[in-house]
Amino acid sequence: MPHHDLVIIGSGSGNSLVTPDLEHLDIAIIEGGPVFGGTCLNVGCIPTKMFVLPADRAREAATSAHLGLRTRFDGADWPAIRDRIFGRIDPIAAAGEAYRRDGERTTLYRGHARLTGERRLVVDLPEGPVEVTADRVVIAAGAHPLIPTAIAESGVAVHTSDTIMRIDDLPQRLLVVGGGFVAAELAHVFASLGTRVTVAVRGEGMLTHLDEAIRTPFAQAAAAQWDVRTRTTVATLEQGEAIRVTFTDGTELEVDEVLVATGRAPSTEHLGCEAAGVDLHPDGRVVVDVHGRTSADGVWALGDVSSPYMLKHVANQEARVVAHNLAHPEDLRAFMHRAVPSAVFTHPQVATVGMTQSEARAAGHDVCVHVQDYGSTAYGWALDDTTSRCVLVGDASTGELLGAHLVGPEASTLIQPLIQAMSLGTPLAEVARGQYWIHPALTEVVENAVIGLLDLMPDTPPHITESTDTPG
Repeated sequence: MPHHDLVIIGSGSGNSLVTPDLEHLDIAIIEGGPVFGGTCLNVGCIPTKMFVLPADRAREAATSAHLGLRTRFDGADWPAIRDRIFGRIDPIAAAGEAYRRDGERTTLYRGHARLTGERRLVVDLPEGPVEVTADRVVIAAGAHPLIPTAIAESGVAVHTSDTIMRIDDLPQRLLVVGGGFVAAELAHVFASLGTRVTVAVRGEGMLTHLDEAIRTPFAQAAAAQWDVRTRTTVATLEQGEAIRVTFTDGTELEVDEVLVATGRAPSTEHLGCEAAGVDLHPDGRVVVDVHGRTSADGVWALGDVSSPYMLKHVANQEARVVAHNLAHPEDLRAFMHRAVPSAVFTHPQVATVGMTQSEARAAGHDVCVHVQDYGSTAYGWALDDTTSRCVLVGDASTGELLGAHLVGPEASTLIQPLIQAMSLGTPLAEVARGQYWIHPALTEVVENAVIGLLDLMPDTPPHITESTDTPG
């Protein structure tokens, strides 16, 4: 029976646990999925953003008349786009797998893992099951797409984000079921490249987690690009020459492909957590403390399988914490879950961190809100932008920045100074006037938004003392 100092279940962020502080250990990595390297590398953040880039370029070409440009979009070579992306990603995944398989102090098991007892596992390898024990175990098994029962039982072949990016041809008609991050990003990709996209949302709209001040402009932009159908979902699917869809509101549609983007679930269902004494939340996530420890002695967890945030940057931060804690049990560090940002690389781009207005009011804050339009700045004029905005939510009594929400070009980049301010506790007056803001860069949107919020906080100093240094 093989025994290891450390067993890691999952090759995404868990793979990064093999740090210099731990490389002296006998480490095993178990990966039961079809690819090595986790969701982000293979079927998530990285390939989707590599598809978003040509989609953005195609949309710009098709919509530049307002800038006085005679450009147009003449169509996409889907196989060329796809092969450029996976021609880069697949070799990286293969090289990472080979490195762990052939490493001097790492063992790679390519099969599904089941916990069967106290730091004891069975791995289902192609040649048969093998039992493995370890001094310590890290569960980093990630998450997987959910498929609604009516769709799963229809017998019609549908796609999730795991498969849609590798299809052979660009579909003429695509149904996207769901209204979250994945739905919004891939609707943008396919529609911008020439597909007629219909989005079916069970609720009142897409990206309903957004602050109300940016939810409306996004909803308007989405409706202008895609056939967005709200308060409905798929009742039946039938495969013929095309896929016939009947919705719960009684309407019908024919499409060439269906993308199911109705959420993701932590991959714990067949992991055997109960047998190992690992407690789960009602939604299936592994229960961990602030240091990443589970309810079972010597068993840790991180990333999508346990975190309330299914975001790669959060999984990476948790992996750094767990790696440190494994190497330094006398000096435990805690997960950092304050000011967790997210971005949706759709059109228009969306980025957010912290509380929305309604969340801040529900939490009892003395809420003040400032909305700064992109079009109020010089670069916004250049963009001819009339819809994009930066929304800041603050506490008028304490001068605290509670949340930041952007919709528009480069939102995921523009939000970073606000994430930094919230994470480091930098006073807003320092953010506004303690540094230079390049004029006329688009970052002036953020600068002016901070100044505008400060004006709503009477007890906050309007500015900081300027440096009195003079040239020597």
